[in-house]
Amino acid sequence: MSASTPEESRASDDVCTPDALLHSAPVNVSPEDLVMAAGRDVTPKTLDWARRKLESEGSAAIEKLLP
Repeated sequence: MSASTPEESRASDDVCTPDALLHSAPVNVSPEDLVMAAGRDVTPKTLDWARRKLESEGSAAIEKLLP
């Protein structure tokens, strides 16, 4: 069995998907989700921060933190 490279397995008419289209549109993001996505410990202080951020930015706030 021969090993193939990604270029060899891609059809010539394939194009890369733009990064902006690869992101999901999260719904029902909780303050806990936002805190963990930010790499912080879940504490009352960080939960307050996350609640404020979600109130001002909505669920899109998590998109800024996740690749």
